[in-house]
Amino acid sequence: MLVAWFAGLRIGIALIMAIGAQNAFVLRQGLRREHVLVVALFCAVSDAVLIAVGVLGLGAAQLAVPWLAPVLRWGGVAFLTAYGARAFLAAWRGGGALAPAAAGGRVPLLPVLATVAVLTWANPHVWLDTVVLIGSVAVQYPGHERWFGAGAATGSLVFFLTLGFGARALAPVFARPGAWVVLDLLVGVMMWSVAASLAFG
Repeated sequence: MLVAWFAGLRIGIALIMAIGAQNAFVLRQGLRREHVLVVALFCAVSDAVLIAVGVLGLGAAQLAVPWLAPVLRWGGVAFLTAYGARAFLAAWRGGGALAPAAAGGRVPLLPVLATVAVLTWANPHVWLDTVVLIGSVAVQYPGHERWFGAGAATGSLVFFLTLGFGARALAPVFARPGAWVVLDLLVGVMMWSVAASLAFG
């Protein structure tokens, strides 16, 4: 049970560590100190819903199609290996630098929620990570898929709250390309460690 939860926590954090459009928006709100809690919770709850869809949906599909589990297992290994390799390649090439939007007038809550909703629910990468990848890895923990999903959802919540409220401290760090190299290396190591646990566990 705890093994599944920690595995979910690990992959949940690793998948959302790379700063994409959604995470950059959360970081921007943190820098502006606007609606940080609401935005972070919206992202975390959205992730939890999508993770549940992946975990429960793919689990049910496995019962109907027994050969689905090994296909998902090795598909997950391949995806995680490629994902990790991409992170290592990004580290080799050198990091970028985050340039948050300049501060302006305070933006009302509804437009902010509308923006983060689009960045979350209309983002294919979010669906791939939460529904497909986490769902496919969850079936490797028979009987504990929900604990795996809970761990992944916990990782998402911790990450978004830390990113939003830690933005003021993180901004100077991620203005330096070297910080992105370290981040990419960490993502690569975590992705390959999960791939190894799937392949040899």
